Formats: sequence, structure tokens, C-alpha cells
Amino acid sequence: MKRFDLIVRGGMVVLPDAVRRLDIGVRDGRIAELAAGLDPGDAAAAVDASGCHVLPGMVDVHVHLNEPGNGHWEGFETGSAALAAGGCTTYIDMPLNGIPPAVTADALRMKAEIARGRSAVDYAFWGGLMPGHVRDLPELAAAGAVAFKAFLSDPGGEEEERLRAVDDCTLYEGMARIAELGGLLAVHAENDAITSGLAARFRAAGRVSARDYAASRPPEAELEAVHRALFFAERTGCRLHFVHISTADALLMIDAAKRRGIDVTAETCPHYLLLTVDDLERIGPAAKCAPPLRDEAERERMWRMVAEGYVDLVSSDHSPCPGEWKRLGPDRSFFDIWGGIAGAQSSLELMVDEGVRRGLPLPAIAKLLADGPARRFGLASKGRIADGFDADFAVVDLNRSHVLEREHLLQRHKHSPYVGRTIGCKVKETYVRGRLVYADGCGIAASGLGVQVRPSA
Repeated sequence: MKRFDLIVRGGMVVLPDAVRRLDIGVRDGRIAELAAGLDPGDAAAAVDASGCHVLPGMVDVHVHLNEPGNGHWEGFETGSAALAAGGCTTYIDMPLNGIPPAVTADALRMKAEIARGRSAVDYAFWGGLMPGHVRDLPELAAAGAVAFKAFLSDPGGEEEERLRAVDDCTLYEGMARIAELGGLLAVHAENDAITSGLAARFRAAGRVSARDYAASRPPEAELEAVHRALFFAERTGCRLHFVHISTADALLMIDAAKRRGIDVTAETCPHYLLLTVDDLERIGPAAKCAPPLRDEAERERMWRMVAEGYVDLVSSDHSPCPGEWKRLGPDRSFFDIWGGIAGAQSSLELMVDEGVRRGLPLPAIAKLLADGPARRFGLASKGRIADGFDADFAVVDLNRSHVLEREHLLQRHKHSPYVGRTIGCKVKETYVRGRLVYADGCGIAASGLGVQVRPSA
């Protein structure tokens, strides 16, 4: 009998604390041995990764695949295909845009049933916290929710049955209940009174450009909401996570809370590190998001915060929509178009390319993309190339520059702010539990291999 099912040979392997030329022996979907010169005759199959780096597959904890009910926005098949092509091997799907949203155990089970057999890579699910559903939190956790998500500003959407922003009472009671469960709450931190009030004022004055939209969601809206959520976390003992932080001052506030003993982490996204409000104006609707893109000085401050360890993890916040929702028109201003960036396929490549160019070590990049998110969300077997971990890899050619074109995108709707951008590296192959799911030039090698994963105790 062969010792291994697969050997990945000759690559520069990105370990938690070093980069070394090693072979990776895989058995039963897990990493069984890391050593130089493993005998390919000891494996049922061997692949040559020479000239490439082997990174732990990205764990993208923030994607919106919009099922049930809105699979025409994206869906598990196309969304997971884009993630696989970008070197992502596990994702956590948000509760926001499903009909119904995942705020009850029944809704979460419905989502899990739809996903079964349709995802190219492994996956988990968020539950939602919104008014009227604090009592549902224990059953949501038991049904497999890895954590809970709350909006402090209106997430939008026209459906009657949608995830709504929390009021302060719901936030306080929800955090107290989540603390009792030993759970984790993530918040979209923008002050709704500020953002909705400024938006109404700007629209009434005819100020509806890209820059006006960005000005309607100022850094102060983020900072106030971060401060409020941290206060409730300190009082309730709730573990807290901030999604898509866009300002360095918010990261400093979160770091100060950590030093006071609050269990809190901060996430940012590639678009806050790669794009600015100038790009929002230049690119247009494909670059609209909330919080909005900031100026060049803030972007540089964010990179310094990344380098100095203030950011715990990076996610895509992949938020797709039908193409017509991203089109301006006589009756549709920048305030009316859908706010969300579709970046699932580009996150790892963008972070590796720009991070290496800025001198960030590959183990540090891997920690932001894989190990950090896996540890924070209790995915014990994910996020590292180490003995006993799932054999989840992205084989990346750091010397292969390419221009991202619309036809390269595997997501359902082919809009992205990165179309036309030159990226200095390329994902060649993606493996999930030792099985090839994506190969450059061939596309998805095997569909439906992804399975639902749950947090460890």
C-alpha cells in the first residue's frame, strides 16, 4: 500500500514561520508529512510545484453568495468556483441577502441543504442578529453557525424579509446572549444616523457623485460605531469581530481595547489596501462599497497598520449583484446603485502581489489570509501547512504577471474593480483536502467536492 495519496513536490512551502523548499505528503485528505525528497513512488499521485510557492488555501470568512432566494446574484456554484480560482479553499457565507436571511435555525438548515454538493471548496455559515431574533441565537449556534453578524447601519435591500440593522437594545441583549453561548459577534460598524442623514441631505442638494457618496459615509461614522460596539463588548464579555475596517484610527481604537482585555479582532479587505476614492471616481460603480474607499493617505496608513500587526485578517467581502444594478442612468445616481465589490477571485493574488512588493513576508501574508481567520473562527483543521491539517493549498507562481480580464472571472456577473489591472502573480492550482479543484487554463477540475465545516469547541 502507498504511504501517501498525493505528494506535492519541489515547491517553496509557506509555513507559519518560514518559507522552505519541501515536499508535502497527503493521506486521507490531511497533511501526513513535510520533508525534502519524498519518494514519488510512495504516492498514488505526485504533482510538481517546482518554481512555485505553495501557500495555505485562503480562508475567506466574508462572502455573500446570496442563497436561498437570490442565487441569480451569485450562488454557491459560481461563487465557490471564483473562490477556488483565487486560491481560496474555505469560505464562510454571510446571512445577509438570502430569502429568508439566516436568522433562524430553519433558515440556516435550508441554506445548508441548497449548498450540499454544489460548492467547489469547503464552506461554513454565519448566522444573523437582528431585532426580534435574539431568542433564536442558541438554535442558530446548534445548527452550525460559526458566528453571528449584525449591522449597525441599514444594509439596504427591498425585500420585506431581509436582514435589518440592530438597534442598541438588540445589540446589547444579543451580545449578552452570545457571550453566554461562548460565541462571536461580527459587526458592520457604521453609524446609521450619520450615514442616512448625510445621504438624505446630499441627495436633496443634488450632490450624487461618487465623491459625494464617499463623503456621506465619513470615517467618523465608522469610529463612533466601533466605539459603541467595543463598549457593549466590554460590558457583556462578548467576543467581537469587526468586518471590513477602512480606517487606521479604528484599528488603533480596537488595539487599545485588546490591551484592556477585550477579546476583539479586526478585518480589512484588499480594496481598502489597493484602491482609493480617486479609483472610485475613475472606475465607477464596480468600486462602490460600504464603508467607502478612502483617500491615498488613509490607504498608506492602512498598509502601515497591516505591517505593524494591527490587522488580524483579510477577507474579500465578495458582494456581487446583477450587472444592471451597477449601471448609472438618468434615474439612478451613485447613491442608488448596488454597493458591493466582487473580489472573491482576486484577493489572494492581490495581497501576495502588493504585500511582497511592500516587503511583507509571505508567512505574514498567509497568516492574514488563512491562519488568522481559521483560528479566529474555530476552524481547527484549516489555515496552515502543518502536520495533521487539511491538505488545502494554493500553488502560486510569483513570477507570472497577468492582466485580469472580464472573461477570466468565474463568478456569475463579470464586474470587478480589478478588471484591467496587472497582477504580478498567478494561482496555478488549488487543492482542497488533497484533491485538485482548480487548474489554471482548465478551470474547475472537480465541482461539488466542498463540504460544510463547523467550528471546534
